Amino acid sequence: MKAEVAGALAADYHSALVDEVKANDFRHVAGRLTVHLAREFGFCYGVDRAVDYAYQARRRFADRRVYLTGEIIHNPHVNQKLRDAGIRFLSDPGESLDALGPDDVVILPAFGVTTRLLLDLQKRGCSLVDTTCGSVLNVWKNVRRYADEGFTSIIHGKVHHEETQATASQALDFPNGRYLVVFDTDESTAVCDYIRHGGDREAFLARFGHAASEDFDPDRDLERIGLANQTTMLMTESLAIGELFRQAMADRYGEAALAERFRAFDTICSATQERQDAVVALLDEHPLDVMVVVGGYNSSNTCNLTNICAARVPTFHIADPSGLESAEVIRHRPATPPGTPLRQGREVRTSGWLPDGPVVVGLTAGASTPNNIIGEVVARLSALAGAPLAERPASASPAEVR
Repeated sequence: MKAEVAGALAADYHSALVDEVKANDFRHVAGRLTVHLAREFGFCYGVDRAVDYAYQARRRFADRRVYLTGEIIHNPHVNQKLRDAGIRFLSDPGESLDALGPDDVVILPAFGVTTRLLLDLQKRGCSLVDTTCGSVLNVWKNVRRYADEGFTSIIHGKVHHEETQATASQALDFPNGRYLVVFDTDESTAVCDYIRHGGDREAFLARFGHAASEDFDPDRDLERIGLANQTTMLMTESLAIGELFRQAMADRYGEAALAERFRAFDTICSATQERQDAVVALLDEHPLDVMVVVGGYNSSNTCNLTNICAARVPTFHIADPSGLESAEVIRHRPATPPGTPLRQGREVRTSGWLPDGPVVVGLTAGASTPNNIIGEVVARLSALAGAPLAERPASASPAEVR
């Protein structure tokens, strides 16, 4: 039903202004303002597909209750559109998995779901619409192979993130499947020290027990390991962590033993990497006064884009155009040091963020941010710089999702 929902998707998410900026060599000039847009930004293929499937499911099952297990992607604007279309979220207050039955339709989000939840939904007889991203499925394939061959999966990710929980669960489909989630280089270094020298088993479990499979035993389960990633992590950190583990295993067992004790695959998704590469290129090519990053505050890939930029230029991560309160005040989430849990970030208001006189602003957006939001940010920046844009025609005629 792709063609039937195309109009609704265009009305909700397309931006004629973004098309103009791209056609103008990804540059927008208005009065004293110049905006340089990263050449890869916003919706990736997996996100676009997930949202498309959700719209199709709402129309295809117009006479049935349609649920999402949780946020389809980490963007509040998109999730609210789906709620407005009548799709219910099992994560919302008052909703319950226990109420589901064979007449209900359940959409699985782009992050995927745990094997336990999937089995529960299947037992209830629900019709399932699976939007799990192909890059996530690729990680699952490696984790399942590790478990089948007797390797413990070391997953670089955020233990409470939906994708990491789903990925870790894949190992548990095998009798001896094990996993351990490491968050950053500090945690990885601690695990690598244990691999090399052993240590206090109880202290290890006190630190990592919440991020490991049940009955995890570091003396047994770190003898053979395979590396995997949450697909939206910072690539440079994931590569560094992979090398830390490779070297630790070589120090403990010798280089010749690595083939039997260590596995590693690059499981950062291509879209995440393309957006990280594009923002580095933007920073290299253009002297910027300010960088604006647009996306949900709970979006891992958006936060990583923010951290990349913040190392080079004053950077502001905004959830949507409303964060641009005025030329004097911006409401944003500050960049956080690598390894800081997303839930620890708090929105703040900063004064004096937009310089006077000619100003050059870099702009990018996370993979869950639709073009209409990006276009609204460009228009708002123009207005704040004293060059409001003329009214543009709607990008598409309104269309009902259901």
